[in-house]
Amino acid sequence: MSEFLKLAWELISKVVYNIAEWFSAIVMGFVTVFITGWKEYSAIFMSYFTEFSIPVKILSILLAVILIAIPVLVLILIVRHIVMQIRLRATKDDNAALYKEIGRLNRQVLNLMDEKNRILALKVNTMGGTERIPYMGASALVDDNVIPSVANVTDGKGFVKAAAADGTPGGELNAAGRDVQIHAETATIGDEAIATAAAAAVTAAAEAKVRAEEKEKGSGGQSRFPKLTLVDQKYEDYVQPEYDNEISLEKFVEEYRLFAASQLHLYYTPEIIRRFVAGMAASRLLILEGISGTGKTSLPYSFSRFLDNPATMVSVQPSFRDRTELLGYFNEFSKRFNETEFLRALYEAGYRQDPSFIVLDEMNLARIEYYFAEMLSILEMPSKEEWVLDLVPTAWEGDPRRLDGGKIYVPDTLWFVGTANNDDSTFTITDKVYDRAIPIELNERAAAFECEYQPKCFVTSAHLEEMFRQAKEQYPVSQSALEKMEKLDQYLQTRFKLAFGNRIMKQMYDFIPVYVACGGTEMDGMDYIIARKVLKKFESMNVSFVRDEIKGLIVYIEKTFGRTGMQDSKAYLQRIQNLY
Repeated sequence: MSEFLKLAWELISKVVYNIAEWFSAIVMGFVTVFITGWKEYSAIFMSYFTEFSIPVKILSILLAVILIAIPVLVLILIVRHIVMQIRLRATKDDNAALYKEIGRLNRQVLNLMDEKNRILALKVNTMGGTERIPYMGASALVDDNVIPSVANVTDGKGFVKAAAADGTPGGELNAAGRDVQIHAETATIGDEAIATAAAAAVTAAAEAKVRAEEKEKGSGGQSRFPKLTLVDQKYEDYVQPEYDNEISLEKFVEEYRLFAASQLHLYYTPEIIRRFVAGMAASRLLILEGISGTGKTSLPYSFSRFLDNPATMVSVQPSFRDRTELLGYFNEFSKRFNETEFLRALYEAGYRQDPSFIVLDEMNLARIEYYFAEMLSILEMPSKEEWVLDLVPTAWEGDPRRLDGGKIYVPDTLWFVGTANNDDSTFTITDKVYDRAIPIELNERAAAFECEYQPKCFVTSAHLEEMFRQAKEQYPVSQSALEKMEKLDQYLQTRFKLAFGNRIMKQMYDFIPVYVACGGTEMDGMDYIIARKVLKKFESMNVSFVRDEIKGLIVYIEKTFGRTGMQDSKAYLQRIQNLY
């Protein structure tokens, strides 16, 4: 046993000795580094410092300052930590007292909430019918704005102080012919009294709801669509003008050009106007692109005034996210529909026979496929009877005349025109939007010219559609043009994985004949659609791939369409190639 104790003593003493040596080494190392070592540091510093130039001396001083700051910073952090630990221990008792106080306040809050629930139960128990009955304990209140406590609504014996029918204290409280007893300690009410009070409350709420709905549904003569109701009143005595149903498309284009120049001092080339009118035949959505100052907004503005039906200008905001930005929404609180100018113009277009326009100015400040998505889908419907938007779930008395069960129809006399700038403040227009629209570029201002005064033109939308139909019969796309388009389509599919698509082909069949009827040529119309609807997709393709293959595509186009044909497409391809 003594040998074991001797072993244990030697082992433990050796461990303790090593630990002491370790701590001693740490302390001595700290003293050597931060205290006694300064003499050696100073000697080394001065042996070099006296021989240095001025810039090197400055660097040496900065090095010395950094070396001094490091131990000082470490010492400050250690002292700060020690002080904080001391303060935490000193305030431990205060923290405990604070926690107890918080717990006491929480219990008081719970007691007050329980008391409030009891008072509300007393109020519900004594309400019913169409007249307000003073609740139990009303005589104990100074006024109705004071919330009573259990103490001041009871008489101290567990019974509630009742109010007489005239409001004076001392009346007997009776619910359905039975006395109600409420103990201040438990605030319990009889089951029969609770059932009676609940039934009375439900009946009163139902009656109030019926009265509110009757008032909302127009019993007061007010509509939840005030703007649309004003449109109804505007067209009660409206007299349609005498329309010119003999005008041709070529004359129509020329008269508008003269009208814009003579009355508004706006100048456009015949080419731009042909594209605009032909675009109306191919799509209900036109997108005017180009640099600022070329007349993108003024084109639909002046065109609508030429038809004596001014366009509605809607300024798109960056915050537009969904359909409510355009159509508005129903306010459940006020029971009114928050109408927009877009909705008003959409509704008013249903009253008119002439073409109507809604201009979405700076339409790509927000994502078009977000706020305009529902309209894009509706305009794709083959039957115009399906062009319907849901505004409200049901119809109410007093709703505008042209609403059908809370739905509004998109009239076939309406076109949407969007203006777009391509800069850092706008979003890129996606293929989904481009495929459904007809883009028109305005990058140059037309030269001014003198002309005689040109009056307005009165033409119905039905006659305009009839001119479009006649143009497709008189100037159908030729078989040779179709064969060339087929060859180009195969080349694009093979080399670039691009195809014309059914929608683009349909737009070509609508655009090209009307473009020819407006005074253009078949080749130019086809050239424009291919450049803006097909070749534009190169902008989203691989840069190096497009740059290497575009030259071959230009050669193929010249071989297929001739060196003088497809000038717009070739110019567009060369611009893309130079850009990359």
